[in-house]
Amino acid sequence: MTADAVRPPLPPFTEESALAKVQAAEDAWNSRDPERVALAYTEDSVWRNRDRFLSGRAEIRAFLADKWRRELDYRLREELWAYTGNRISVRFEYEWHDTAGQWWRSHGNEQWEFDPDGLMRRREASINDVPIAASERRLG
Repeated sequence: MTADAVRPPLPPFTEESALAKVQAAEDAWNSRDPERVALAYTEDSVWRNRDRFLSGRAEIRAFLADKWRRELDYRLREELWAYTGNRISVRFEYEWHDTAGQWWRSHGNEQWEFDPDGLMRRREASINDVPIAASERRLG
């Protein structure tokens, strides 16, 4: 593993390091940069995102590029729910609008599993979408 493939903080997680890992993920996802986000995952990372199953950085990168073409002005907030060893669980919400201008709030939970170098090798995400009025936005 090369030094640029190490993503501190590394497991096993403490409360402080788990909070830092969650904040780093939130910051990366809010960049809406598929390349930046994909680099936080192992080359063979596996995802379940809603009803989609992905494997590897290339699929993750393509998924994210498509996501942010559809989910405009995306803004995410994550909260540490639990951690142990090399795993972190978060709850989150994000807001976005579609091309017709309809705003959405998406709520969910994710379970993350990391390799020893701090790269995420597994991500399980359950997400529900709720239509909202622009005046109801909380994350703008």
